[in-house]
Amino acid sequence: MNESDLLEELTIKDLLDKYPYSKEFFNINGLPIDDVKISIRDYINSLGYVFLEDMGLNQEDLLKRFRSFMDRMKAIREEPAFNIRDITILGGRNKSEKPEEIDLKICIGEIICIVGPTGSGKSRLLADIEWMAQRDTPTRRQILINGSVPPRDWRFSVEHKLVAQLSQNMNFVMDVSVGEFITLHAQSRLIDNSEIKTQEIVFHANQLSGERFDMNTPLTSLSGGQSRALMVADTAFLSTSPIVLIDEIENAGINRKKALELLIGQNKIVLIATHDPLLALMGNKRIVVKNGGIKKVINTTSNEKKGLLRLTEIDNILMKYRESLRNGQLLEIGDELLC
Repeated sequence: MNESDLLEELTIKDLLDKYPYSKEFFNINGLPIDDVKISIRDYINSLGYVFLEDMGLNQEDLLKRFRSFMDRMKAIREEPAFNIRDITILGGRNKSEKPEEIDLKICIGEIICIVGPTGSGKSRLLADIEWMAQRDTPTRRQILINGSVPPRDWRFSVEHKLVAQLSQNMNFVMDVSVGEFITLHAQSRLIDNSEIKTQEIVFHANQLSGERFDMNTPLTSLSGGQSRALMVADTAFLSTSPIVLIDEIENAGINRKKALELLIGQNKIVLIATHDPLLALMGNKRIVVKNGGIKKVINTTSNEKKGLLRLTEIDNILMKYRESLRNGQLLEIGDELLC
């Protein structure tokens, strides 16, 4: 008896317990589960002719569909991990055809800030990284993965998506709760114990946002800051993309420092397009983009790190006043702003 036959002999309860993702087979085919004690084969054979006719199937067709579904899910779970240690940007040319004299290696756990005026080419740089450019884009840059040219099929593979983007504006339209939304995402990633993972994500999201929310909060009722906090935590724990792009997180209304710590703590490379000096100095490096090319790369200096301490103190003071405003308190402006 082969593995597919063994699966068909399992009771529905045993199947769901051993392979939680198998529940999606029933959901996507609109199959009601009334008795979890019968085997999959007996369940499918018990389905009425009229019900199956509406699906355009017979019992054997549905069994074949079940086998195909389970085989595909097994293949996905057994695929090798998308293991990225570092990426390297080999310079191309700017809009004036001037060579970029750059050979930049970025490692997991680093925070890289991208700065430059509007229209300078920041988006093009990010697109080159996302699509693993091989001298075949307008900039003629080349992207190496772990020091080597990536396999050709990675460039067009959903499983090998390099960059997860957190855009500046996020609006949810799904009529579900926060818990249901995250659980669906976890299940789509074939995560075991999706309920525990969902609780973990909501907990960490609440560490980033001002007003707390819970698992039962309607997704569409979240504020902009709460939505961004939820997606930062979701990306940290569920996204398989090794690189996270954050666009202007300074306008997100969340704890920026904790957000970055959360992401790099999950072995992500964090790229930040920002105009905020506090964020820029939190990074390990700054990529300066101008005229469509990388003008230079600046390693954050020890003096800048000292300046970051002072900027953080000022930011904490401003945060204290923001919280006072939110809580409806009078602002008592102290001497700390005058120092």
